[in-house]
Amino acid sequence: MSLPPGYDDMLRFGLIDALLGRRSRRFFRGAEIPDGVFAFRSRHAPMPLSELETMLVVAACGANTGWHHLIRRAKTYAPHLSSYAGAAGGRTFPSAAGFHTSKTFFTDDTGTYVLEARDSSAFAERDEHGALDLDAIRRAMGSRIRRLSDRRLFLPPEPPFVEAHNTWVANAPGSLLVIPVGDLSQHVLLGIAYLAQNRQVIFDDVHGRAIPGIERFARVVDPDATWPISFFEQWCLAELSVELGTSCYAGALMLQAMGLGGWMYDGIDPFSVLGASGRPDVPGLGFRFDRDPRWPTPNPTGLPGVMEGSCPPHHRTMRDAVEAMCTRKFGPGGPFHPDTPGPWKDSRRVRSAAMPYGEAFRECVALQAQYVLDTFGRFPGTVPSMISVMVLQAHHLDLEYYDHFYEKGAYLETHARHDERWHPR
Repeated sequence: MSLPPGYDDMLRFGLIDALLGRRSRRFFRGAEIPDGVFAFRSRHAPMPLSELETMLVVAACGANTGWHHLIRRAKTYAPHLSSYAGAAGGRTFPSAAGFHTSKTFFTDDTGTYVLEARDSSAFAERDEHGALDLDAIRRAMGSRIRRLSDRRLFLPPEPPFVEAHNTWVANAPGSLLVIPVGDLSQHVLLGIAYLAQNRQVIFDDVHGRAIPGIERFARVVDPDATWPISFFEQWCLAELSVELGTSCYAGALMLQAMGLGGWMYDGIDPFSVLGASGRPDVPGLGFRFDRDPRWPTPNPTGLPGVMEGSCPPHHRTMRDAVEAMCTRKFGPGGPFHPDTPGPWKDSRRVRSAAMPYGEAFRECVALQAQYVLDTFGRFPGTVPSMISVMVLQAHHLDLEYYDHFYEKGAYLETHARHDERWHPR
C-alpha cells in the first residue's frame, strides 16, 4: 500500500503546532445548520475517512506503544517490585498505576469495531534512539481489530440520545466515532488490591460500618487504615475518566497533524452508547445491563466475549473475579510473568521480582469486593461497572463554511491542503 504525501507531512508536524492549533472543528462535508447566525448548507456529499486515515486516528487513540515500564519501588514491600500494573504493554495514553482497564471501540459507515490492544504484546519494538515506527504499529493493528457489526452505531439524532447542540453533527454519515470504554469494575478491584498492598482497606461509610471479618486479615492489612467506599469509588471513576479523556485528546492532536476536522466531546448519552437506552431499536454497543430500584441508573456490566466486567454475571463470585485479575497480572503474557518479553536487558529477572498475591491476600481482596456486591447489589457499589465518557469524532471539513464565516486562520495549513496531500487522485 503506497502512502500519500500527507503521511510524511503528518510525521513532520510539530507538537507545539498540534497543541496551539487544536480547535473543535465541527462543520463537515455534507453538514447543514438550518438556522441562526451560522446557518449554512454544505454543497458537498459526506466524505468518509479512508482506511488509512481511520487506522491512524484509531491508533492515536488506543494503539499499543511498546512495553509498559512498570512502577519501580514501593517502600511498603520493597525490595519486591511493585505489582500494580494490569497489562504488560503501554498505550498512547496513561493509566493509573498501569491498570489499563479500557478498550477502544469505533464506528463508521462500514460498521462497528473494537481494537484489541489492552493486553497485547508490543506492536513494535523501539530502535536504539527510542523511536517507534508508526507504520509498523498501523500494520500490526490490522490483526487486532475485531468487527462487531456491519452497521454504524445507531444513535437517533435527538435528545436524550444526543445532546441538543450536537444533533446536527454527532456520529454523522461520513464521520468516524472513536469510543473508549472503561471497565470500572476491574479498575475498582485493582484499586482494592492496590490499597491492600499498602495495608489499607475500604470502609462502608454509606452504612457506617467496617467490612465484616476484615480483622481476620490483620497480618495482611491494617483494619484501621481505611478509605470510605463512596470516596474511593469516586476516586477510581476520576482516574478512569482521565484515561478515557486522554485517549481522546491524543486523537484530537492527531487530527491537527492530518488536517482532519472533528473534536472530543461527551454530548451523547453514555447509556445509549453502551446499550442501556431502554429502546430495542437503539441497542448501542450491545453491553449487558441490569436495573435495580436501589440504583439511579441502569448498570452496564460488559459485552459478552468482548469486554466482560470483573463482576457477576461474568464471574460467579467476586472471588472468581479476583482470580481472573490475578491471571491477567501473573499469568502468561501478563506484566509479572517471567516469560513475558520487555524493554529491559534482563526482562525475566525484572518481571520475576514482583511477589505474587498469596492466598490470604486474595481472600482479603475478595472479602471486601464481595461485601460491596452483597450490600449494594452490584460491583462497584456506588458507580457504574462500565463507563463511556468522552468520544472523539473525526471527519473531513467543509472549508467553505469556515471561509464564509471566519477570518483567515480558522483552520491550519494541514486542513487547507488535506485533499491534495491525502487524496491526490
